Amino acid sequence: MDKQSIVQQVIEHLTGDLSAAEQAARVAHETATHEENIAENKYDTLGLEAAYLAAGQARRVEEIGLTLRAWRQLQLRPFDAALGIRLTALMLLADENGGEQWLFLGPEGAATKVHALQREILVLSPNAPLGQRLLGRQPGDEIELKIAGRVQHHEIIEAH
Repeated sequence: MDKQSIVQQVIEHLTGDLSAAEQAARVAHETATHEENIAENKYDTLGLEAAYLAAGQARRVEEIGLTLRAWRQLQLRPFDAALGIRLTALMLLADENGGEQWLFLGPEGAATKVHALQREILVLSPNAPLGQRLLGRQPGDEIELKIAGRVQHHEIIEAH
């Protein structure tokens, strides 16, 4: 299984997110520092609101940058039955209705879907509820997940 194409698509997605966040941060900063937004009285808060937005956008840029760095440094590993499912595992799950879903366990911050190996693959982190349930499991294991008061049952069909 070529996991590298999955990682590359996530990196491309994050790179686009980072570029958009950087642009939004620049615009927010320009708005916050523009002379028209200088407060004329104590009730004029447009400049203050723009400064809060700029700070939030800057934090978002930093978060995406950290996530992107984690994905670029990711070491792909083959599935090891002795360790079970862990970071970089690619697996096929079946639900109780026979529906199948491919999943890739990656670092935090890139919950998305990619198309690789002629399949749609859901990328999730080990901290996601489903990711937590999968850690250490083997093909043939069944897991249970409660979402919105409803219990879902899944079986691990394959792991790579």
